[in-house]
Amino acid sequence: MIIPSEIIKKSYSYNSYRALIDNLLLEGKVTGPEQSEDLTHYTTLNVHRMNRVDKTSSISEELMAVLAQIKTPQTWLVISEGWCGDAAQIVPFFHVIEKQFSSINVKIVLRDENLELMDQFLTNGGRAIPKLLILDQASNQLLAHWGPRPAEAQALINGLKSANANMDEIKEKLHLWYAKNKGKALQEELVEMLERFTT
Repeated sequence: MIIPSEIIKKSYSYNSYRALIDNLLLEGKVTGPEQSEDLTHYTTLNVHRMNRVDKTSSISEELMAVLAQIKTPQTWLVISEGWCGDAAQIVPFFHVIEKQFSSINVKIVLRDENLELMDQFLTNGGRAIPKLLILDQASNQLLAHWGPRPAEAQALINGLKSANANMDEIKEKLHLWYAKNKGKALQEELVEMLERFTT
């Protein structure tokens, strides 16, 4: 699959994505067409989550070794939205990688502005985000994709839903899991995925 260059051209850098979210919040708004007090609240929480991930994340030795094998530049195209809790825990880590590896260029597109792209990467029929699309930078050829969350986090959610937990409880326990896991599961899954085409 080749991702159209028009999508890349209208993408955000990580810093411009963060600035967009901050500027919208100053106006009492969030990314995407739907606007509500709940989404504004979630986005405000997510800014704090992203700040924490920015400051505290480190790359494991295993992931460092795999990333060091990437010689041909890649675009890591991320489908996201500012109100998404999983995105707040995951997308900043891609920027941590980008800062250390010149072969990685992170670009972010908003889901609801790119539904044609999003609908090619559905999860169980739903538009779950974030989604990471790893592209060859020169050709925009899709090499791999990942998301919306680590399998361990998904299993936690599935278990809570089976136990008829409400959404507030699910969100609370999910974010506690992210805080305790500190990106370990995400990195392990990235290693497994990247090894398929770097070794």
